[in-house]
Amino acid sequence: MARSPAREGITHPALEGLTVLERGWLSSNNIVVHGRGDEGGAWLIDSGHVVHREQTVALVRHALGAQPLQRVLNTHLHSDHCGGNAALQHAFGVPVAVPPGQADAVRNWDLARLGHDDFGQRERFAIDRTVDAGDTFRAGGRRWEALPAPGHDPHSVMFFDAAGGVLVSADALWESGFGLVFPELVGEEGFDDVGAVLDAIERLPVRVVIPGHGAPFTDVAEALQRARSRLAAYIADPPRHARHALKVLLKYHLMEVRRETRPELLQWAADAPLVRKLWAGFGVHESESPAAWCARLVDELVGSGALALRDGVVHDA
Repeated sequence: MARSPAREGITHPALEGLTVLERGWLSSNNIVVHGRGDEGGAWLIDSGHVVHREQTVALVRHALGAQPLQRVLNTHLHSDHCGGNAALQHAFGVPVAVPPGQADAVRNWDLARLGHDDFGQRERFAIDRTVDAGDTFRAGGRRWEALPAPGHDPHSVMFFDAAGGVLVSADALWESGFGLVFPELVGEEGFDDVGAVLDAIERLPVRVVIPGHGAPFTDVAEALQRARSRLAAYIADPPRHARHALKVLLKYHLMEVRRETRPELLQWAADAPLVRKLWAGFGVHESESPAAWCARLVDELVGSGALALRDGVVHDA
């Protein structure tokens, strides 16, 4: 899953002039907005996880052809969306723009504030500007507006081309749901924001959604229905959301290190600050320790095929 090649996606007419590089689920899609006329080059939205940085550079270079890369935009600064930034800057000398909420953390490279200690993003990149909700810009002959998308991440934005009906939704809406609601995992409110963003998307004249993960899709009403159903389930059972989050953390860790013995993996989990916080908030009534909680979830991941266990060693699958 994490190592699968990118696919250049659907051929909906609203996507003319865009190349959607659909990545493995744990590395975000990359959207190349090809320049038109005198715009000066292409823009790239999101850059995948750091472990896939070489693939990102190669894919983007192929998609660009002879066109220069003018700018990289990040919808938010989770490591699966900005992990290729440094490699792209090295390869293309390209400036990067990010939402303003964590811009100072990037400038100071504060990994704790960025949360990258938990997700393996450790290659420093520079930013030259921010893009805030309400900002507009022209790229690919389109007028894009940055829209607020809190919930999954309080600082996240989406990009919307109203004339073409194209929404780059990041992790606010997938065809099958939405991203983890990180504020809820650390004792802050986030579920209401998710619902408000889903309502805002429903009011937009969207023809095609390019999600942060998964293929572009056109049946927005059904996707919204699925997302609201998932949100209702999480609101009714917050530990369910936390267990899913812990599985994602375990999978991301294995994606970075590739393999660990089962005791090493459980020790990492016992020491990881976010895992301990999750256990204290949601798992303390289900198990006697963070390691014990993780042991059960590792077994579930192995059973589902997301991880593999061979001779006592857990492998990314």
